[in-house]
Amino acid sequence: MRRRTFLIGGGALLLAGAGAVVYTRRKISGGPPQRPPGAPIGPFGAESTAEEVTAGLDLAGRTALVTGGTSGLGLETSRVLALRGAHVLVTGRTLEKAKAACATLPGRTTPIELELERWDTVAAAADLVSTLGMPIDMLVCNAGIMALPKLEQVGGLEKQFAVNHLGHFILVNRLLPQVKAAPQGRVVAVSSAGYRWAPPAGIEFDNLSGERGYEPNKMYGQSKLANGLMTLELARRLGAEGSSATANAVHPGVVNTNLGRHFPAWKRAAGKWIGWTFMKSVHQGAATSCYVATAPALAQTRGLYFEDCNPVVPAPGKHMDDTALAARLWSVSEGLVKEYLA
Repeated sequence: MRRRTFLIGGGALLLAGAGAVVYTRRKISGGPPQRPPGAPIGPFGAESTAEEVTAGLDLAGRTALVTGGTSGLGLETSRVLALRGAHVLVTGRTLEKAKAACATLPGRTTPIELELERWDTVAAAADLVSTLGMPIDMLVCNAGIMALPKLEQVGGLEKQFAVNHLGHFILVNRLLPQVKAAPQGRVVAVSSAGYRWAPPAGIEFDNLSGERGYEPNKMYGQSKLANGLMTLELARRLGAEGSSATANAVHPGVVNTNLGRHFPAWKRAAGKWIGWTFMKSVHQGAATSCYVATAPALAQTRGLYFEDCNPVVPAPGKHMDDTALAARLWSVSEGLVKEYLA
């Protein structure tokens, strides 16, 4: 039984439905994945680990920044990039958590405080990174929250959108000069197959507060769609500038991490007891991020969405490849956080 053969999205177990466990052998994509024309296809897949996809690479002299690097997929991504020789800037919600994570990692690491729901700390973290005076070769936007049971807001905006998208939008914009200064800088946004749960319009621009209707999975899906659309528009802009930098989005797979901490107790228990039958390990879940951040074959690949270490054509009608929506979201996002942009 392959772990990727279940209709469950996001970076943690989602036991969806009205009190029922969704347990099906059908792949999320409904069949073999379609590949974007001309996109490089690598030798790795759902069972590959982050160490396997980076084997033989020497990242000495390169710098990576990983958000949410203190646990789960972020910690494993940080560990493997540091293992391969990169200097990894590990962000955590507090400096103490970031320091504790760095103490467990090999190689050269630097702890940084960054709380995505506090945009002043995002700006401060970016300023601190700027003072280090180094290009950013890999900017991995990994941190996030999922399926908050009731409406919460940040600055009058629904919290999942504010944290998962806008917090990273600020960080990416402020660090973009350093990404472009790298020989081949890469922005990798950890999205989710849960983008399929976004509202029919993709982004509800008239309900970014959540006050006109809140449903946990729908709002999570909207925020993950926004992650992907950010990289789509960023890729277009980088290409128009003639920059060597790239931007891509990834789905890590179904992994039982603390991303699911807001689920009811019975769902978390189910993940603990039966998750081994279909979930990816953390080592496998971090593989796609690490691959897209480092693979030499992807040096000129931008604006794509990856699952299981390879690019796939997004689900039709679900807006992940909607360039007009991506451009609008970028413009609206700039207006929402303009005081925090460099």
